Amino acid sequence: MEYSNLLNEYGPADSPETVAAKVAECRAKAVANRTEEVYKMCYSCIDLTTLSCNDSESSVREFVRKAVEFRSNFPSIPDVASICIYPSFVETVGVALGESNIGITSVSGGFPASQTFLEVKMLETAMAVENGADEIDIVLNVGKMLSGRYDEAANEVEVLRGEVGRETVLKVIIESGALKTPELIRKASLLSMLAGADFVKTSTGKIDVAATPEAAVVMCTAVRDYWLRSGRKVGFKAAGGVRSAEESALYYTIVEQILGSEWCNPSLFRIGASSLANNLVSAIEKREVRYF
Repeated sequence: MEYSNLLNEYGPADSPETVAAKVAECRAKAVANRTEEVYKMCYSCIDLTTLSCNDSESSVREFVRKAVEFRSNFPSIPDVASICIYPSFVETVGVALGESNIGITSVSGGFPASQTFLEVKMLETAMAVENGADEIDIVLNVGKMLSGRYDEAANEVEVLRGEVGRETVLKVIIESGALKTPELIRKASLLSMLAGADFVKTSTGKIDVAATPEAAVVMCTAVRDYWLRSGRKVGFKAAGGVRSAEESALYYTIVEQILGSEWCNPSLFRIGASSLANNLVSAIEKREVRYF
């Protein structure tokens, strides 16, 4: 499908100066959101992530065990939204979760670089879903975006959307730190949504520049514009480098200010994180907690 033509139906991105002004406004308003209620909501929106070369079946089982037993230690705090792992651990996580309502997110499609054969991406994605993944996080082909091959990048998303099926959530990582400019970040977000993404996600966390408030503002504005034109709500996920409770409140505020409070829940807002979980619990408990 020729997705690039559809971009003409949307206006250009805001200028860097306008984006910076919106970030400054959200930073000021985020101070009021540094509350226990917001921190609990942010915790419930976490995709608790382990994506390390050191991961093993035993380490992943232990990681999941802590997530499952969390509520018995902190009954006033909700569970995280999901556990995010490499596709080879999907079945391991499923068994370890047991009857828990925590979801299973698998990265896929040649994560984190997306530089492999489309057929490999298709098979990896299909296997992750078959093994029990509730959600799939893929990476938009950044090289194709940077070289202006927008239709090819979007068509890969469309193909993987077919492999995922409609019962599984598809998140598309645009790697905003590599795209850099508001215009490219906006185009990548719109192309992903037009091709079937249920969420657009900032980053893999595997390059130097991960999630930034500036990218979040551009992406959430694209989500809003897509929703106003299509009527379909797409979620936003900040991932990579979101560590402090205050940072989570800022991303929550960006979503709240641009998209509205109806987006401020796990069905439409996620944070990909590992160390953030401990820091949010510490902020809620008002004492240092190192649970995970």
